[in-house]
Amino acid sequence: MAREVSESCMDTLLTEIVSSYSTRFYASKPELAARRLEAIGYQVGHQLAERYTMDRPRFTDHLEAIKFICKDFWSELFKKQIDNLKTNHRGTFVLQDNKFRWLSRVSPDLAVESSGATQDTTSMHLYFPCGIIRGALSTLGIPCAVTADVSSLPACSFVIRIKV
Repeated sequence: MAREVSESCMDTLLTEIVSSYSTRFYASKPELAARRLEAIGYQVGHQLAERYTMDRPRFTDHLEAIKFICKDFWSELFKKQIDNLKTNHRGTFVLQDNKFRWLSRVSPDLAVESSGATQDTTSMHLYFPCGIIRGALSTLGIPCAVTADVSSLPACSFVIRIKV
C-alpha cells in the first residue's frame, strides 16, 4: 500500500515553511531564505526520485529524463502531467504548468512587491519546487540549474539549464 500525504497538509506545510523562512528565520536576509527553501526542496526531490525510479532502467539521455519529470514524476506529485515542454536542444528545457497547484492559493496582490522592500512572495513559493526538480534530476545524474517564472497566476514555467 502506497503512503500518501493529504494535499491540504502539503499546501499548509509549504505555506508555513515559506512564511517561517522568509519572515522569521531569515527576515533580514531573503537570499538566505531562498537558498534554504531550495535546499529543502532539493532533498525532497532527491528522495522522491530515488523512490520513483527504483524499479526503472537508467535513462539514456537528458531528454528522456526530462520527459520522466514531466510525465511520471509530476503526476506523482500533482496528479497531472506538465502542460507543455519546450527545449532548444542545447541543454535548456522549459516546463510549463498552466495551473500550478502550489500557486493556486497565492493572492495576485501578494505577487506585487510592496515598494521594493520585501522579496516577491510568489517567487519565495517557487524556490521549493525548483529545488525538487533540481534534486530529482541530480539523482538521475543530470546536474542543472532550475529557475521559475510566473507570467500570470497560477501559471508557472520552470527553466532547466543542464550543466556541462
